[in-house]
Amino acid sequence: MAEVLRTFGSAYLATHTLFPNQARAWRAIVACRTAQLGGQVERCDACGATRYVYHSCRNRHCPLCQTRAKEAWLAARRRELLPVPYFHLVFTLPHALNGLVARHDRLVYELLFAAASSTLTEFAANPRWLGGVSAFTLVLHTWKQDLGRHIHAHALVAGGALTTQGEWVQPKRGFLFPVHALSKVFRGKFMAALAAQRQAGPLEADTALTDPAWRMLTRELHRTDWVVYAKQPLGGPSQVLEYLGRYTHRVAISNERIVGLEAEGVRLRVRDPSRPKGRRVIALPAVEFIARFLLHVLPRGFKRIRHYGLLGPAKKRVGLAAARTALRAPPPQPAVIESAEAFLRRVARIEWMCCPYCHAGRLVSIDVIQPAPIQAPAPRGPP
Repeated sequence: MAEVLRTFGSAYLATHTLFPNQARAWRAIVACRTAQLGGQVERCDACGATRYVYHSCRNRHCPLCQTRAKEAWLAARRRELLPVPYFHLVFTLPHALNGLVARHDRLVYELLFAAASSTLTEFAANPRWLGGVSAFTLVLHTWKQDLGRHIHAHALVAGGALTTQGEWVQPKRGFLFPVHALSKVFRGKFMAALAAQRQAGPLEADTALTDPAWRMLTRELHRTDWVVYAKQPLGGPSQVLEYLGRYTHRVAISNERIVGLEAEGVRLRVRDPSRPKGRRVIALPAVEFIARFLLHVLPRGFKRIRHYGLLGPAKKRVGLAAARTALRAPPPQPAVIESAEAFLRRVARIEWMCCPYCHAGRLVSIDVIQPAPIQAPAPRGPP
């Protein structure tokens, strides 16, 4: 991705402006693991080979910087898993909202989280389904395989709920909640919140959202089937963590999916179930590719992973302890978890410091590379 921005960035900036959050992501990606961020010089104590190691940008939109963040996040989640099956649901917004998202992305994302979390909380509290407090996590994704805008939230929901009597209630019908009923309630909650923002909120001052445009948008949203997709329940904690890791720290496109750069475009690999290998390669003009990538840069400070119910920050410790008591499950063992994490870090460090040339010596830091001024586009769009 950094090579795409370096190669075609000037052509894009000649006809486009950047929002401040896009400019920050752009600067970070271009500078990641280069001399601009500084680093250190390492030398093998056996063969004398020298290696230059540069710092990472750690930006959440950088394809190079998500593995370590994902592993650290998953390590923390190990303490919170319950010994029950987990369900994966996906709440998707209709594409008719894409124009509104272009002007009010933070607002629409917040409404999505509020509507999806309220829907799941309400269904879990209903005695017809569970009758208690559930535990679930929502993760925002905003893209399709071709980097088009496709706003949806992945929900990982524990299979059951904790009642006010301190009992754990499991799903009664072999599934968590009926998806058609979820879809209707989700749409109703989102539309009500959107209308409230139109009456007294940021949408009231949106000059593009005239009365005729608003009526046309609401008619289209009411005609559209709002999709809530439910996947098969997941197994034990190890399967849950492996599955969850695919979604939490994913960026719009990974470097592995960028097949190559051409004179005027970018070739990337996308999923295609109709093909024998389930993949195909498409080509996008470079400026269009960059524009689509920047669609998915989140507003500054926006939290794309959120926890609810028993996992909510205000009641996590007490709620999870009560759920484990109801399930007769032992509490997590922090010492074991921490020692395992330390072991993995130590093994990774040993492998990293082993000389890749002679495979016998160790690489030792001999000098520090100071960061250099970052030459990258400044924001030119509205704040």
